[in-house]
Amino acid sequence: MYEMEFAETAMTTWTMLRQTWAAINKVAETRLAKVKLTPEKVAVLWACRDYPGPLTPAEISRLVFRENQTVAGLLNRMEKEGLVKRIPKRRGHPFTEIKLTPRGEQLCGPGVEVMKKVVLDLMSDMSSKDQQQLQALLRTRRDKALDELHIEPSLPRGYEKGEPVQVNW
Repeated sequence: MYEMEFAETAMTTWTMLRQTWAAINKVAETRLAKVKLTPEKVAVLWACRDYPGPLTPAEISRLVFRENQTVAGLLNRMEKEGLVKRIPKRRGHPFTEIKLTPRGEQLCGPGVEVMKKVVLDLMSDMSSKDQQQLQALLRTRRDKALDELHIEPSLPRGYEKGEPVQVNW
């Protein structure tokens, strides 16, 4: 990897952001390989385990910020591996639900613990104040990109606008 500095400061910042994400994701992939999972699979397993209420493929797409077809492919692979199962639409439930299988439940805990350790290890030398500043900076860039994409952030049922979604950790 190269340390690059562009004439345009925005390009240097963008490059650093991309390199940082790629490096952090590679650390997660490497550590999760030991429990035979990927960051994407852990995100789905965690959502299946802890999401309040029925979990649909569309809601998983929103939670992991991936296109519906990408999530559909991921769910297909996870179903073949016996990690999740689809509960088809039925009377009173007009959507397909995604549920953990016993094998998915068994791998979810270790996968989530590995991800927590990755995050805590990589963030441990940043003060709470620095983390809050970084969150604020990233939030404005995320929101600007969502605006450009004409994506309105949505909330799970039961949450009011401006209320953060609390996640069990």
